[in-house]
Amino acid sequence: MPGYRSVQFAFPEFSGATRKLILWNLVAYFVLLIAGALRLPGSGLLAGWLGLLPPYFLHGMLWQPLTYSFVHLSLMGTALELLSLWFIAGFLESMHPGKWVIGLYAASVVGAGLTAVAIYAVEVATGHAGGLAILTGCMGGIFGLITAIGILYGDMQFQLFFVLGIKAKYLAILYGLIALAETFGEQRIYAFAQLGGGLAAYLYLKFAPRKGLFFNVSEGWYGLRNRYYRWKRRRAAARFEVYMRKQGRTVRFDSNGRLMDEEHEEPNDRSRWN
Repeated sequence: MPGYRSVQFAFPEFSGATRKLILWNLVAYFVLLIAGALRLPGSGLLAGWLGLLPPYFLHGMLWQPLTYSFVHLSLMGTALELLSLWFIAGFLESMHPGKWVIGLYAASVVGAGLTAVAIYAVEVATGHAGGLAILTGCMGGIFGLITAIGILYGDMQFQLFFVLGIKAKYLAILYGLIALAETFGEQRIYAFAQLGGGLAAYLYLKFAPRKGLFFNVSEGWYGLRNRYYRWKRRRAAARFEVYMRKQGRTVRFDSNGRLMDEEHEEPNDRSRWN
């Protein structure tokens, strides 16, 4: 693991998972932009349908804690977010597999979204709900990536504002303090969402498999599929045993449903064979 070396402000290679994340966001931005410019039917509601509105999520729009991160409402904000995503995700991808980076980013985005929903629910329950605000942008995911760098590479130095050198762990703490201060302002749901993204990143680092959550899900799916096929073989083997017994012959299958030859049986068991 890197120690105290300094990282200058230079964008990493535009490839792999980092390129996928940025291209997905760019495509979503231009699709919404073009739909709005052409005034297509329903284009005015598209951002509200994909962005995160906590009451809409609570009434069944369960995709919003993920899709809100692809909704960008301003050119300058989009540019800053995607440049930050390029630099931070690219740095992590130089140290980790691409699927791991995407899993970390997705966990941070969803964690930020669910935190916003939880804060809204608490405000409604306590009678302190403010105005209805839509959550958009990928800052929750970016904050999670920054948190991961601060945890994994805390002593590595980055260039803050192109001039000041600061260790990664202090950079993550600085972002966290800014978000914490903003929880007392009008944009408190946004601030809590960013903190939730950082917490989700921490939990991902602590509990997710080393090769990434997607890898573990894929392995689990293939394992489940293989168990199903073995069960089908055993079931077919049991039916075949019954059929052959009715024909006056005896056959044996192993625990995986494979036919066992007589020569593989123990000598004391040969008497059971016809």
